[in-house]
Formats: sequence, C-alpha cells, structure tokens
Amino acid sequence: MNWLPVYLSLKIAFYATLITAMIGIPLGWLLAKGRFFGSGFLSTIVMLPMVLPPTVLGYYLLILIGRQSMIGRWLQDTFQVNLVFTWQGAVLAAAIVSLPLMVRTVQASIETVDKNTEDVARTLGKTELDIFFRITLPLAWQGIMAGLVLAFARAMGEFGATLMVAGNIPGKTQTLSIAIYDAVQGGNYEQANFLVVLISGITIVSLLFINRFTKMKRW
Repeated sequence: MNWLPVYLSLKIAFYATLITAMIGIPLGWLLAKGRFFGSGFLSTIVMLPMVLPPTVLGYYLLILIGRQSMIGRWLQDTFQVNLVFTWQGAVLAAAIVSLPLMVRTVQASIETVDKNTEDVARTLGKTELDIFFRITLPLAWQGIMAGLVLAFARAMGEFGATLMVAGNIPGKTQTLSIAIYDAVQGGNYEQANFLVVLISGITIVSLLFINRFTKMKRW
C-alpha cells in the first residue's frame, strides 16, 4: 500500500491550516466587529472559494501565480520559487478553499462574545489589541478550534483546485483525493477502498470533535 499520498495530504493540510488560521482569525474578527465601507464586498470575496467550482478557482490561481503572471515572474526572479506543480502550490490551493469555513466559524464565534465585557475593558483603558488577546480570543476559543478542525478536514479532502494548480505527480503532489481518483481510473479498487475509508474516518473524527466542542460551548 502506498502511504505517500496520506503523508503528503497531512503535510499539505497542516500548512494550509496554519495559513488559514493566520488569515482567517483576523478576517473573522474584522467582519464580526468592523462596520466599515466595503465590508459586504469583503465578505463576498471571502465566501467565493466556497461557491465557485474548484476547477474555476484552480484556474484563477494558475492565472495569479503562473510563470506568465506578474506574481509568478516576481517569485521566480526574486526567490527562484515556482508554485505551479509543487506541494507548496497545493498548500496555497487548500488554504484558499478552506478559508471561508475558518472565517465564518470565527466570525460567528466572536459575534457571541459578550460586548459588555469588552466595553468594560475599554473603560479600564485596555487597547483593542489587549481586548482581542485577553478577552475576545479566550471567550471565542471553542469556535476558533472548530474552525481550525473544519479547515484541516477541508484541506485534507481538497481535489479540484489542487489538481489544477499542483497536478497529479506521484510522490510529489498526489494527495489522498487525487490518489483515490487515480486508483479508480486505474482499476485499483483495493487501494481506492482503503483510501476512501481512511479519508472518511478522518472526516468523521473531525465532525465528532466539532460536535464535542459545540456541546461544551452550550454548557
């Protein structure tokens, strides 16, 4: 049994979740707390990866980071980095696809934080940064954890955008989902069944984890 797609998927999902957390938590806070011009447009842009067909999203990414694009040429000329057909490109695709789940979960969790508690902290002279780290995050941590788990599970199962950007290179960019597709196409149903059960198990465990945190939050 080839375990490389499992290892690669775990690595890609891990790094994608880190990126999603670094971007998604501030974005979720901004959308939950901010009342600014263009907030509706920003919210729409954040949601786009969730509703766009994965192949369309992958095509946009190819245009954005391909060698012929401005960003692609800059990365190549400055850092000798090419993201297309690499596992790093798969990380970028997985992070973008996972971002809406993270942002929405964080936003919903922060919106439930008692605003009176934050207002009291402001009257005591606390800065917005202090309030964010000492009050908002500790009170919303369960929702943030749920968002991280959802983002990780989504990154593990990403297929379309990853295939467009990173391709299907065994041992290099072939993730679990792509390996399942490849195994079915090749008639290797034994490996396909194993990988399907494996990724289904990861998804079920993720959902059970989220349900546990949801019940804890209610209590």
